[in-house]
Amino acid sequence: MPDHAPKAELLRSLGRLVRGLSALFWGLPLALFVCVKIATVEWMQPQFIAAPVAGTLLIFYGLALLSDFQKQERVWHHALDRAKLIAIINIGLSPFCFWWGRLPNVVFYNIAVGILFVSGMLFIFNLNLVLQRLAAMLPDETLRSESRVFGNLNRTLLLVVLGGLAIYTVLEQVPSLPDGLVKVLLVLEFLKPIVFAVFALLILIPLAMTMTLIWKIKEAIFSSVFGAE
Repeated sequence: MPDHAPKAELLRSLGRLVRGLSALFWGLPLALFVCVKIATVEWMQPQFIAAPVAGTLLIFYGLALLSDFQKQERVWHHALDRAKLIAIINIGLSPFCFWWGRLPNVVFYNIAVGILFVSGMLFIFNLNLVLQRLAAMLPDETLRSESRVFGNLNRTLLLVVLGGLAIYTVLEQVPSLPDGLVKVLLVLEFLKPIVFAVFALLILIPLAMTMTLIWKIKEAIFSSVFGAE
């Protein structure tokens, strides 16, 4: 019995871990799709305001399930707590996608949606740290190596996007700029659709690789459990 109880507890935490990873895997693209859709489609009814909240809640639910695994590992739980805090911020800001879609000229809604955009990228940034900490606790050296390489790549791409947006925003607010920078801004404004497509690609690539890591970790857990059995 003393040996059976810890094993049952471990299997229970692994089951919650797998369900949490599944919730994250489906919640990430769902939240992105719903937030973009509800902000850009005019025929959406007011009751659809709950859709982005539901998508972001699914992500938080997945993180909550992960927190039951290896409670004694402080580094793992510190990374998880940071991701959960940002997920809560995303839940609170998600309804502004609907209001911004109806009233895009309201400055407050523009600021809220901008913060949500930055917060969403910071969430993916921290989620990659969570996945790296999780992979480090699993008995799969290949998975640990992949999570380290792709996690670092994802965070680098996200930092490039955030840095580029920060520089562009600051330059737009400066009243007088050198002629060279003014010309660069005019070119960027002229090529805005292309620039937007490049930034969207730089965001979707880390998202896709993050989902791949989530799936690989879940499969590794399945293989480990059934292999042990």
